[in-house]
Amino acid sequence: MPKSQSTMTETIAAEETKPRVPGYCSYRWAISFVGFLGFIFVYAFRINLSLAIVCMVKVTNTSTGTGSWSEAINGSLVEYSNSSESCIAEMETQTTPNRGEFDWDKRLQSRLLAAFFYGYIVTPIPGGWLARKVGCRKVLGVGMFLCILSTVLVPVCARINVNLVFFLRIVAGLTSGVSFPAMHCLWGRWAPPLERSKLMALCYSGSSLGNILTLAFSGLLCANGFDNGWGSIFYIFGAASLIWLFLWIYLVYDTPRDHPRISEIERDYIEEAIGDNAAISDRRRRTPWLAMLKSPALWACVTAHFCNNWTNYTLLTALPTYMKEVLKFDIKQNGFLSAVPYVCQFISSVLSGQVADFLREQKILTTRSTRRVMQVTAFVGAAVFLVATGFVQCENRMLAVVFLSLAVTFKGLERGGYMANHVDFGPRFAGELYGITNTVATIPGMVTPLVSGALTPNKTQEEWQLVFFLCAGVAMLGALVFGTLVRGNVQEWALLTKPTDTELHLNAKDSEALTNGHDSCNNKKNFV
Repeated sequence: MPKSQSTMTETIAAEETKPRVPGYCSYRWAISFVGFLGFIFVYAFRINLSLAIVCMVKVTNTSTGTGSWSEAINGSLVEYSNSSESCIAEMETQTTPNRGEFDWDKRLQSRLLAAFFYGYIVTPIPGGWLARKVGCRKVLGVGMFLCILSTVLVPVCARINVNLVFFLRIVAGLTSGVSFPAMHCLWGRWAPPLERSKLMALCYSGSSLGNILTLAFSGLLCANGFDNGWGSIFYIFGAASLIWLFLWIYLVYDTPRDHPRISEIERDYIEEAIGDNAAISDRRRRTPWLAMLKSPALWACVTAHFCNNWTNYTLLTALPTYMKEVLKFDIKQNGFLSAVPYVCQFISSVLSGQVADFLREQKILTTRSTRRVMQVTAFVGAAVFLVATGFVQCENRMLAVVFLSLAVTFKGLERGGYMANHVDFGPRFAGELYGITNTVATIPGMVTPLVSGALTPNKTQEEWQLVFFLCAGVAMLGALVFGTLVRGNVQEWALLTKPTDTELHLNAKDSEALTNGHDSCNNKKNFV
């Protein structure tokens, strides 16, 4: 056998016997799954009051000069009329009487729903900074533990004084505000570039499942649960989240090198794939705040995050109310049907990560183009179907559910868009970057419940059209700004050291590829 052929045979044999890097049965995927479970509870704690409050408040008949609302709680007829239309919808007979305990008017309810975000806006930036300095595992774990406590105390405090509920919701916002920045910081240390979208999409799709479970089961618990129904919502989700907390402590560590049970081959693979940025465990480095704030890449994500959350928080806090006021669904139907759109979003969220990494790995699109296509499609698709929802009459209420489901399905594509983009252009400082964008994006959470309440004083369909039109307009603004400013390569200020000539050359080639519509880098690692 010729020497060259023999050498080739030996090389192939060596490659075949070399241990393979573990795939789905690996610790990086285990962290993604634990994060997925964690964000179920992050969102459960965020929105549980939105549906529980429907059961907590006493039902009263309301009439105004332009419309009337009458309900037979133990009957089957709900009649709604105004100056322009008459809509009579058949409702399922409720088997349990209304057990509302509190005389809270709509303004007070809107303030309670917004209180969470008064705390949530404070901690994202400090949370991202602390996660890098102290450790992602500690920051997120402690934050979630305190959030659990503030949740399970709501039923007791609500019966004492409504101001205590305000306080608890603010505390819940403060403590859960660190969750996304800390997790982003963790992915900067754990996610290989060409697996980034998949890992992060699965992790953050837990928020969609959190919406599904909370909206679906809260309706049942309101009607059939213990502690007057609505109280069980806070107790059951709080108890289940304690199980997750033990998984987080056991399975998650700040870096691959810190993990006591990871295989050497997986650890080396992650650190080599991340490259120069694997040194992000250096906690003494200063955060380049000024350079960040001057970066178009950051402002692309700030705008996309803000515009996304405007629609997201409007639906999360107001969808159960819309289902009741306009579509006339009772509380059992309300919970399940409010959850249907998020079933669709969960599916599209997971798939978006797979599609985004496929496009990048196969060099069909650059990282920048992939993020742009995914995010702009998410915004435009959501805007179209939200506008369509506003025109559906209550006689065709199931069509409204279909349109809402399609709108939220498109929103799921954001997992392959701006959500992963922070780690693209600044992996070392992903926690701080997400903290900045999330701080700005928390403003809609404070404002949208108040705006929705102000725009719908008479609970008419025309008033709810304004809510959907506003969401659509904000989404189109996000598509325009993100599509223009998005970046895909690591920015100079985010590099550990001064970029070499080779790194600058690769960035220049990536920019050229964006213009030409193809990638001109030489290998997958440089492509990202």
